[in-house]
Parts: sequence; C-alpha cells; structure tokens
Amino acid sequence: MSALRSLLLLLLSLCPGPGPGLGSEAKVTRSCIETRQVLGARGYSLSLLPPALISGEHLRICPQEYTCCSSEIEQRLTWDTEATFRGLVEENGSFLVHTLASRHRKFDEIFREMLLSSEHSLALLFHRSFGHLYSQHAPVFSGLFSRLRDYYERSGEGLDDALVDFWAQLLERLFPLLHPQYIFSPDYLFCLTRLASSADDSLKPFGDIPRRLYLQITRALVAARAFIQGLETGRDVVSEALKVPMSEGCKRAVMRLTGCPLCRGIPSLPPCRGFCFNVANGCLRNQGLDPDWEAYLDALLLLAEKLQGSFSFELAARSIGLKISEALMYLQDNSVAVSAQVFQQCGNPERILARTRRAPPPQEEVGRFWTPPAAAGAAAAAAPAGAGAGAGAEEERPTTTASTSMNRLVWELRERLGRARGFWAGLPTTVCGDPRMAADISQEAAPCWTGAGRGRYLSPVVGISPTEQLDNPEMEKEDSGSDLQTRRRRLQLRAATTRMKVAALGRDLELEDWDEDASGSGEGQHYADDWMAGAAAVAPPARLPRPPRRDVSGGRGGGVLVRHNQGRSRTGGTSVGFHTQPILILFLSALALLGPR
Repeated sequence: MSALRSLLLLLLSLCPGPGPGLGSEAKVTRSCIETRQVLGARGYSLSLLPPALISGEHLRICPQEYTCCSSEIEQRLTWDTEATFRGLVEENGSFLVHTLASRHRKFDEIFREMLLSSEHSLALLFHRSFGHLYSQHAPVFSGLFSRLRDYYERSGEGLDDALVDFWAQLLERLFPLLHPQYIFSPDYLFCLTRLASSADDSLKPFGDIPRRLYLQITRALVAARAFIQGLETGRDVVSEALKVPMSEGCKRAVMRLTGCPLCRGIPSLPPCRGFCFNVANGCLRNQGLDPDWEAYLDALLLLAEKLQGSFSFELAARSIGLKISEALMYLQDNSVAVSAQVFQQCGNPERILARTRRAPPPQEEVGRFWTPPAAAGAAAAAAPAGAGAGAGAEEERPTTTASTSMNRLVWELRERLGRARGFWAGLPTTVCGDPRMAADISQEAAPCWTGAGRGRYLSPVVGISPTEQLDNPEMEKEDSGSDLQTRRRRLQLRAATTRMKVAALGRDLELEDWDEDASGSGEGQHYADDWMAGAAAVAPPARLPRPPRRDVSGGRGGGVLVRHNQGRSRTGGTSVGFHTQPILILFLSALALLGPR
C-alpha cells in the first residue's frame, strides 16, 4: 500500500497543472522590488509604493496594465521626468549662455577702457601743450567723449550730431584766440559756424580732418555698439529658449519615455533610441533657433574680425586726440587764408580800442595757440606745409595691452562659437546621448523600452521641422505648431543679425534715414575696408554738417548754439556754448602766446 502511495505521488508531481493567464505570467515574471529600490533611493516614501504589482486601471499616462505605481507616484514621476529633461537641455546649453554673457562683459569692459584711455591721453597731451588755456576749455573736449559714451550706451544722439557740435564749439573758441584784437559778437560767431558748415563746403577751417575723424569714429563705434548689442541679444534669447515651458503633450511623452519603465517594474530596461529621438524632436521643436542661429553666428564673427582689423576700435579711440591736434595745427597754419575768407563773408569785426600790457603787439595780427610736443613737432616739420599732418599716411597699428586683450578675446570667441554651430539641430541627439534618456548606441540591437513594453521600436523617427512633426507618433497633434514666443525669439535674433551685418558696412541701422536714401541716387554709402590706406582708400561720400541755429537772447556776451535737424527723425541735441567776454579773451590769448612754462 505504501509503495502504491509513493507511485501516485510521483505521477502527480509529473502532471502539469492549469496554466496561468496573462496577468498571472506578469506576476511571475515581474515584481516591484527593483522599482521600490530605485524610487526609495530617490527619496520616495515606500508607504506610497505598492509592495507588489497592482491593477493599472488608475493610470493616466502609462499603459493600464499591472503596475508598481499609484496615482500619486505617477504624478510625481511626471514632475521628476520633466525636471530631468529640462535640466539636460539647460545643462547642455549652459556653455552657450556663459560664452555670450562672459564675452559681452569682457568686450564691453575693453571698449569702455579704450574710450576712457583716449580721453585721459587727450587731456594729458593738451594740458602739456596748452596749460591753463586747456583747462578753461576742457568741457568742450570732455563733452565730446561724454556724447560718444552716450551713443555707445544707446542713450545718446547720432555720432554726426556729436561731432558737428564739437567742431562748431571748437571753432567758436579758437577763432577769437587767433584774433585777440577783435571783439566777436554772438551774431558774428553764428555767421562763422554757419559758414563753416555750409553745404558748399567753401570754408574748411580744419581741412579734411573732421571728415576723416567722423569716418573712423563712426565705423568703430557703430560696429562696437552693434557687436555688444548682438552679444546681449544672443545671451537673452538663448537663455529664454533653454527655459521655455514644456507643453502638456511633451510632459506626457517624456513620462512615457523615462517614467513608465519604473511603473512596469523594469527600471533597468533603457528606452529605445528611436523612441527618445521622436520625443526629444517633438519637445524641442519650439526651443530651437534654426535657421537663424547660423546666420547670427556668422554676423557676430564677421563683426568681431572687423573690430580687430579694419574697424579697429582702439585705433579709432587713439586717433581722437591725434586728429584734433592735427586740426588745431591745420587751423593755425592756414589761419591767414581762413580769416580772410571769414572776414570777407561775415564782415570785419569790431576792434578793441584799449590794449592791456600783456596783449600781443599790433603787428601780430594772428596769434598762435598751439605748441606741439617734440614728437608732434618733428612730424609736423617733416610733413609738407598744409598737408593736414599726414592726411594720407597709414596709421600705425596699436600694440598696447588693450589690443593684445582684444586679439585674445576675438580668438577665444571664434573658438567657442565654432563649437556652438549646429547646437540646436544636434540638441535632440545630445539629450538622447544621456543614459537616463535612451539606450547606448552600442546596444541598439538589444531589447529596449518601446513605450508599451520590452521589444524593438518600430515607429519611424521623424525630424524636427514643423512638417515632419505632423507625423510624430509620440506627440499629440495640438502640440505640432510653432508658438508665438518661439517666433518672437527668432525675430529678435534675426534683427540682431541684420543690425550687425549693416554695421559691418559702416552704417547704423537705427539712425539711418531710409526714406532719404531711397529718394537719392540709390547708391547709398559705401565704405572701403582698407580705410587706413589714406588716399588709396575709397572714401565715403561726406555727410554735410547742418547749419547751426543760434538763440541770441543771451545778449552780447553769450549765446546758445542749437543745430537744425532738418526734418530728421532722430532726437535733436542742443549744444550750449557760452562765449568769452573780451577781457577773458585777451587773458587766454596772452596765456596761449606765453605757452606752458
């Protein structure tokens, strides 16, 4: 009997029992142990995690099969996967924001330093040459640099306004010093400045130097300003694009990609690469700045090369004091001809009847107020008389610390922006290269998470363009369009690119009068790149200064100089110049003749 019982037990153990259904097989093949370990390490409360697989009918995003996630866990995973995706995007783009921000700060610092150094050099040069006389008229020169800084900082007028006002004020101050034996009324000085700024260019008291200084300063400052604005715009646009909010469809797609494997109890199964590409392309379609990004980089690098070369900002800043000193020597050397033309057009001024003891002798009808330094004097002696102190000579390339810093900054910018090319187009690939987002490319043939289970991703991978995104199997159709914020950012980048391209031609887009240009010959302003080659360079058409308008309410002893804007749309500026009393003129003239001690 015992032998029969043993035989029956043996046969019973060999007989197969009833097979488990689909859910029973899932319970046998999967568990929540690994999911609980992973989520517990992330700080999830184990009390919210089911100890074993439960029905997934409550799930809203993941497949509604047996799951390890409650509703609360699924919602929290949705937030976490969104944060992980956004963090990857911002992390990969942080070098762009840092590059643009740091270059903006460093270039801005060096431009300001060059302007300040130029102002200090001019003050030192003129103080040595003029002494107390320069101190009396220093506000004229400091006012010029103040308006140049205002323009660079985007709060001032056009450069032509600043330079025209400067030369007008300088002529008003210098012409009476050349003729201390005369009294020049405000009306006479008005006639003088109007004659100097007439359209026929009949009187050129400073020769061709104002035009050459205008060209040099305008090109450098316009380029520097557009360059700084371009860096600033790029920094802000990239920073915005990297932090754009994700749509609801994108959040759900990212949760299906990286969160649902945890809910299915298989957290170690990586998402398929094709699955990741479709999700990343769909989520990033409104964050990219293509096709405007590449054109922006090209314009930025072009302008950087210009500022280092033919539009050298340092050379332009250094030339301000040198050009003004050349203009003073030109006026002094040609004072007889200039004075004769002024007296012929404006009449003879009133003579001073009584002379002080320190007044110049009567035979010296024309005073001399400029005493050049030794180096400048040697250069002036070698130059032909009346040649404007080397008007056609090529200026020396600066070799100061600032120029060395400028060269290094341009080289670093070129190297860093070279890595930024193709950034937006390659951002989905960069994101999917993270092991948290997709399987490694070397394991592409192995089973992976398809969004529904273990297997191979069979859906086609679509591109990032709007047309291709219409067929994205992982994105909802309402998320396929481009939003207004994306278009706004691209327009901002496009506007900065256009501004920099125009600045590379030596023009200021913001102040350019397109209507006036359109009504002209159609040729516009053309500037040669080799502007330092003197006479060999193609000079731009000179922008004729506008005649001044004077308010003579200040009486005989003073006046206010106000230029006409002649209908231009830019903000007109007022230049105030208080004219010296006759006794003060004599005193300054005497100081000029005595020279610095």
